[in-house]
Amino acid sequence: MAIENRDTIAAIATPPGNGGVGIIRISGTLVPEIAKHLIRRQACDIHALLTPRLAQYSSFIDNDGSVIDSGIALYFPSPASYTGEDILELQGHGGSVVLDMLLRRVLSLGARLANPGEFTERAFLNGKLDLAQAEAVADLIESSTEQSVRSAQKSMQGVFSEQVNELVEELTELRTYVEAAIDFVDEEIDFLTDGVVENRIVTLLRRLEHIQQTAQQGRLLRDGMTVVLAGKPNAGKSSLLNALAGHEAAIVTDIAGTTRDVLKERIQLDGMPLHIIDTAGLRESDNAIEQEGIRRAHLEIKNADKILLLIDAREPEIESVLTTLPPGGNITHIYNKIDLLGLEPDIKQTQSATQIYLSIKTGNGLELLKQHLKQSVGFNEATDNVFIARRRHLEALSKGREFVESALDQLRGSQAGELVAEDLKQAQNSLAEITGKFSSDDLLGKIFSSFCIGK
Repeated sequence: MAIENRDTIAAIATPPGNGGVGIIRISGTLVPEIAKHLIRRQACDIHALLTPRLAQYSSFIDNDGSVIDSGIALYFPSPASYTGEDILELQGHGGSVVLDMLLRRVLSLGARLANPGEFTERAFLNGKLDLAQAEAVADLIESSTEQSVRSAQKSMQGVFSEQVNELVEELTELRTYVEAAIDFVDEEIDFLTDGVVENRIVTLLRRLEHIQQTAQQGRLLRDGMTVVLAGKPNAGKSSLLNALAGHEAAIVTDIAGTTRDVLKERIQLDGMPLHIIDTAGLRESDNAIEQEGIRRAHLEIKNADKILLLIDAREPEIESVLTTLPPGGNITHIYNKIDLLGLEPDIKQTQSATQIYLSIKTGNGLELLKQHLKQSVGFNEATDNVFIARRRHLEALSKGREFVESALDQLRGSQAGELVAEDLKQAQNSLAEITGKFSSDDLLGKIFSSFCIGK
């Protein structure tokens, strides 16, 4: 899948602003020529000018012979580089002006400014990384917890890809077996009914289910869970936001309807990123501002992973609020202010919802809520074997599983070998989308455009 005759690209690889060190990365066929004009050293070619993978101090020269900056030059010849192409990294001082001057000089020598994620895209296209590993590069940069860093590292090292590739290989072998059975229908042994294919598909489904569970953990580490606090005015929504955030993020008063807009806080719950959204109290109102707040509350409720319905335990009537919430939503009933009733913290499971009794004011029962949030999405603090994952990975795994289940149904039902083989092929293609062995250009463009420039 290697690419040839591509433009030479360059970009500043360090964050915007001033810092101690600034790095410019250059990749492509023009790297040797750019180095000759840019680096002040007497040499006839780049191998004499710069020793591969050895940091060397040099001056970086402008087109009039003046020195733009001085620093470290690192040369990585193809194919032993991040992109699989010749790469030159210039490590100079981290001032924004001097970096811009140096980048303009590189561009004047024939390079063009890299697109977001183009270095990693070239690494993928040149076979240095598969698509899941490439995505893990961006996930590592964006990681907000130690657990997500470790999980992103596992994906970068190919742990996720290896498991997916094993499934794809097993699907390929199964397809071969089934198609061979179709071709030899006149043989005395019916290979589709001897139990071998069925047993292998059942085993494959178990492995697929295990990977799905692990990937769900990885998705939570990457994206976190969005929790919306809903309920009547003065039920304790803003107080709960403050308690979970650990600081006074929202204004709390005894005046009903204090919260008029949506308030958002990102916190960590034992390593799981949590997006907490406080909303306006749900009630009938003639106030135009409060009405807008309630409208925005319903928008957030509609997109929530989890809804915590705050209820004053002294006034537990909630039917008027429940009718405004989406049917079948993932709702937990939080009965607050139990300290005023002399009740103890508790958690109950009814047919309609989980009920948690707590006091936000005293903190009694908050631990029950935290454990419930983690358990409700299957989050496990033991993340040693978890790899980072994205929603598209979960969707691909889910689609693949549906096709494998369909193949099993076809085998047990009609025993139509052609349909079994087709389902296995579709499952194979779905899983191959994860690593990029089967993917569209639109998918690649969407993924790499989300990267930062210079990576």
